Amino acid sequence: MLLNVLILDPIKAIFEGKAKSVILPGEEGVFEILPFHKRILSRLVGGTIVLDERAIPIRRGIVKADQNAVTIILEEK
Repeated sequence: MLLNVLILDPIKAIFEGKAKSVILPGEEGVFEILPFHKRILSRLVGGTIVLDERAIPIRRGIVKADQNAVTIILEEK
């Protein structure tokens, strides 16, 4: 099972596709979203988003996950 992932910055879509997991730098620490994760809305702090094997450095952002859809709005470093 895969996640539908959409990563946006204020100007463009950085990634739109499927992934096995997403690892995110949250305010309370790093966390991972897997398929069928419980609903979550969280702020993101500076760090790196790991999308399968791809790393995306960020300054800050927000993430919303619901069932198999993950939407991330961020500021890139």
